[in-house]
Amino acid sequence: MSTEEEQANIGEVLSFLREWDRGDKKVRCRMLNTFLTQNTGTTFYELELRFAQVASLFLARLTTWMRLTYMFGTFLGLQLKAIGIFLSASSHDQYLMEFLEDGGVLTLLDILSYAQSKEEDKTEALRLLLTVSNGGRKYKEIICESLKVIAECLAESDTEETQETAWALLESLSHGNPKHQNQIYKCLITLMTCTSPKAQQLVLHTLRTVQSKLKTAHHGIVEPLLKMLRSLHLEVQDEGKQKRCLRLSGGHCSFG
Repeated sequence: MSTEEEQANIGEVLSFLREWDRGDKKVRCRMLNTFLTQNTGTTFYELELRFAQVASLFLARLTTWMRLTYMFGTFLGLQLKAIGIFLSASSHDQYLMEFLEDGGVLTLLDILSYAQSKEEDKTEALRLLLTVSNGGRKYKEIICESLKVIAECLAESDTEETQETAWALLESLSHGNPKHQNQIYKCLITLMTCTSPKAQQLVLHTLRTVQSKLKTAHHGIVEPLLKMLRSLHLEVQDEGKQKRCLRLSGGHCSFG
């Protein structure tokens, strides 16, 4: 790109940011829709090129607006999807770090715990947290500070999409996260007692993987597991039977 083209690109980006700063919610809604149309699936380097190496300035604006308005539901779904473009941009974790430093992860967790949040917005927030979790151990450890909120989404959600996304996040958090391994394990055991058959099935699937990493089973797993074996839901029984080879050895429970 020539110097002349670079200057023109910088001018366009500055104009875009001014329009955002001065625009009302309708203007921002239009801008977000355009941004999604033009940038879905783009890489970090493509975003930086289009935003004259200052794409982070727009991400910061999105994160701040979301933090200030999520309780009102002001185009929250659009905001989450736009942020998702940054977080999923391949080949670089700069945007993940900036989102974390600007309080974005904490805001996503707040959205999950906020009673008035729409189910579809919770699902989108969980997807973003999954992207963050897949970024590595340091991100997983921060998310695990609010593990209970994620567990509640899995146990209490009205839609399978939200449940499955919450489960995928718990599954991600259970890998490469030794600091919180026992916390996740105990959380999964607690979830076995929830009333949702779908959630029980998903939890048992992950619990089998987590259990295989541990030398012994927690004593609290026995009673809920036996109850699941008597479940009227065949899919829950099937997952439960994967763990029916419970052995008692030297006073410790272990799975075979």
